Amino acid sequence: MLITHDTRCALDTVVDLVNTAPEDDTAADGLPDVATLTDFVSNHEISDVGALSEFDLSAVRKIRGRFAAVFAAPDARAAAGLINELVAAAGTTPRLTDHDGYDWHVHYFAPGASVADHLAADCGMALAFFVVAGEQERLRRCEAPDCRRAFVDLSRNRSRRYCDSRTCGNRLHVAAYRARRREAAG
Repeated sequence: MLITHDTRCALDTVVDLVNTAPEDDTAADGLPDVATLTDFVSNHEISDVGALSEFDLSAVRKIRGRFAAVFAAPDARAAAGLINELVAAAGTTPRLTDHDGYDWHVHYFAPGASVADHLAADCGMALAFFVVAGEQERLRRCEAPDCRRAFVDLSRNRSRRYCDSRTCGNRLHVAAYRARRREAAG
């Protein structure tokens, strides 16, 4: 599957956005205030976004939950329905643009759109490409028992199981190794 630069950026953004959600009632929200949302927008180089407000923060948190539902969708039909709702509500307006040193690419959000609509349109379309390509199963959650972070499996054979092999994957492999050693020792 060919993934263009702007699609990859949108995928990274949606994964990072979903992963800001608290995993349970005791965890802190990764988007606690407007300043953090402003940093998120800046760090992900989201263009055409003006000054942000509490309204924007609330709207982004809502679509974050809807994106999380896409990662949890049991099949392509369910994922497609969720993505269609997100993209339609954003008032998608595809247009070609070249800005900030990037060659021609497509923006799916309308000029002057809110940051939530911008994210819903561009990130929703990036996820839609995976459903269209029959690759919805690549939208995953980490299989480590104490981690449910979202990620997109871009491995050739669709075998990635953990959000980060150096943390979650390595931790589980070390635990399994130690358990085998204890069992062998008697």
